[in-house]
Amino acid sequence: MNSICKRLEQYTAKRQQEVLIVAVAIADEQDKIVIFKGFSSSLMHPTAFDADVPVLPDGAKILSIDRIASPYNPEAPRYIQQGLSWEAMQALLLEAGV
Repeated sequence: MNSICKRLEQYTAKRQQEVLIVAVAIADEQDKIVIFKGFSSSLMHPTAFDADVPVLPDGAKILSIDRIASPYNPEAPRYIQQGLSWEAMQALLLEAGV
């Protein structure tokens, strides 16, 4: 089974007009991860140079997902949907075939 992060990356590789901002809890720390065109990066913590090191570990709890139209401008994001739950996002992943 694909990890959550890999599935989200595959989704953005297929839907390159979208950027995902994922709010997560990893252990007892919160993080925001941006996923675009198949790649992920933390907005709050250093991201490893090695692409095989997951930015979003399997044990992370997804708090919410925002779908934003690209190009992403952090000062004026164009939201497609805000505050999606993991369950709602899974339906979009299935629709995209990932």
